[in-house]
Amino acid sequence: MSEKNQERKRTARERLQQEREQEKAREKRRRLLIVSAAVVGVLGLAAVIGVIAANAGKKDGGSDAGPLQAPAGVQGKDQLAIPVGASDAPSTLTVWEDFRCPVCAQFENAFRDTIHDLEATGQVKAEYHLATIIDGNMGGSGSLRAGNAAACAQDVGKFDPYHDVLYQNQPPETEDGFGENSRLIELAGKVEGLDTPAFRSCVEDGTHDTWVQKSATAFTNSGFRGTPTVLLNGEKVFPYKGGEQISPANLKKWVAEANKGKKPGTQRSTPTPSAPSS
Repeated sequence: MSEKNQERKRTARERLQQEREQEKAREKRRRLLIVSAAVVGVLGLAAVIGVIAANAGKKDGGSDAGPLQAPAGVQGKDQLAIPVGASDAPSTLTVWEDFRCPVCAQFENAFRDTIHDLEATGQVKAEYHLATIIDGNMGGSGSLRAGNAAACAQDVGKFDPYHDVLYQNQPPETEDGFGENSRLIELAGKVEGLDTPAFRSCVEDGTHDTWVQKSATAFTNSGFRGTPTVLLNGEKVFPYKGGEQISPANLKKWVAEANKGKKPGTQRSTPTPSAPSS
């Protein structure tokens, strides 16, 4: 065979090999495009499902959950603060809490006597705001159910003692014990005069559910990072104020400093039930 023929055959083989490699490359790109399209489709479906779930959540827990009926005597922006103490007290302690939050229980059980003393002597008015972050993190409905029950207690001027009973009997964070209305009604028996047919109906009907949800949304939008969030006259004091760690003694000292030269509060009001709003 002449060298010229051998060269032609070699060139043909090389050309065939090159074509095969190009075909393999095209097939690889085609498979990649198919896989990519499938991934995009799955992500798109997930996004749609996410939107549906979000909308379902809004329907179940948002403005469609029923008319917003605020508990009696609430104050502040959007009527989301439950006040305790003299309305003309020179200082205000703002507390954002979740009844399922274990750190909130630790705070309340450590500072309860101090806060009550400051309230009773007219040094401080406390304003309680309710959050439901544990329901979102752990599942269940205990934060919401307990919040509604506490709001029902507020209707008859029993928020403060019932609030304390709930934290003294808080179930483990992973157990949704407050998700049972029967348990919340049982605990109401520890507060004199609270366990009435009207209170039971308020708890069972979820009368203040939408109000609690509105408060929870306000917490989410506030920029606060967790519960409890505690502020004295708008300044965060938990777990630190400046470089000092909070303690009963320090809280009293901070209040005394803030109230220097000011008279204690004396005005106390009885809650008046609010009318439902759409």
